[in-house]
Amino acid sequence: MMQYIKRITDKELQTKLNAAGAVLIRGVKACGKTESAKQIAASTLSVDTDDQASVIMKIDPKRLLFGKTPRLIDEWQVQPKLWTYIRHEIDERQQKAQFILTGSANPEENIKMHSGAGRFTILNMRTMSWQELGFSSGKISIESLFCGSKIDIYDEPVELEYIIEKIMIGGFPTTLNMITDQAMELNRAYIDLLAEVDMSRVSNVKRDPIKVRNLLRSIARNTANIVEIKTIAEDIHEKEKNDISRPTVYEYLDALNCLMITEEQPAWNTHIRSSASLRKTPKRHFTDVALSVAALGADKNYLLSDLKFTGFLFESLVTHELRVYAQANDAKVFYYRDSNNIEVDAIVQKHNGDWMAFEIKLGIGQIEEAAHNLKKFISVIDTKKVNPPKSINIITGTGISYTRADGINVISIASLGI
Repeated sequence: MMQYIKRITDKELQTKLNAAGAVLIRGVKACGKTESAKQIAASTLSVDTDDQASVIMKIDPKRLLFGKTPRLIDEWQVQPKLWTYIRHEIDERQQKAQFILTGSANPEENIKMHSGAGRFTILNMRTMSWQELGFSSGKISIESLFCGSKIDIYDEPVELEYIIEKIMIGGFPTTLNMITDQAMELNRAYIDLLAEVDMSRVSNVKRDPIKVRNLLRSIARNTANIVEIKTIAEDIHEKEKNDISRPTVYEYLDALNCLMITEEQPAWNTHIRSSASLRKTPKRHFTDVALSVAALGADKNYLLSDLKFTGFLFESLVTHELRVYAQANDAKVFYYRDSNNIEVDAIVQKHNGDWMAFEIKLGIGQIEEAAHNLKKFISVIDTKKVNPPKSINIITGTGISYTRADGINVISIASLGI
């Protein structure tokens, strides 16, 4: 049996469980939700594999909730009415830490309406980060960057080929200890199952697997970019020689979001000195960058021959890392772009308003360009209305970590952590 690798969200799970009657762990299929929950669960109900669950739901649903607490209700959405019974059970028991719910699809809107403040807390879980996988030392933490700490030189450079291999493998726990070819085969099977089964199952509407695959390839080609629905439809027409209507694109994207296969990076709304307007369209990423590679059927030679595209994949990888580390620091990840084309790849902002800016560059040859962009961006922020950033940073793939003379931090992805 494979030894459990501690996840960054483990601490957050315990904290949220102590604060409410139940915790809903949301995350893409196979990201490790169930294994994390099992570490603290005292009993388990596997709704999708227990043959008796559907029978008991018709006779005496509350019996499914009997067991030592906290009780894990795994893949609860297979029997969505369980949500209501759990909600009432929490009201009756008037105790914390009663249930942990895990699922690979977001609750339907009618369920969200009855979420019950004070009953449920929500924990978002993603695939494994470089720090969890042991690829990053975590010496440079998001926490320390929020404190404005300078960086002593850390010699943590990695080779381009190494980064590309990790992009292709991804962070799904099922690919742990696999060689690249094995992991890629598993990731492609994941895409096949998504196109042929999951997209139809999530909404009980038959989806065209060919159109799903075309859409996935378009999302992959445009990863980490601002892309309108119209552009996606045109891209599919041009690259796939196939037509897909805008309403269908909307429907399929909603299904992907429900399955948490994709995750939007919202635009940062702030105050600026100029009259430029801020972009509002979100960037779109696969929940794990390896799914971009799998959707395209790309290999190492493909990524080495198109380093511009690989740079976008690297940006998507780093955005994933920032999301994991930011969440552990009560923060979220945005991006900035205005009508004057001033752009910053990532803004990490806490709920209290503290924020940091990040440019993301695959190679050290792009550091000066990134520093110029950051300085230009800082110059347009209206500091009378917005506090200055706690730090400004450049995350690189192949470089070392240090603080420049102008105060900008250069951070290797192999040094970044919580």
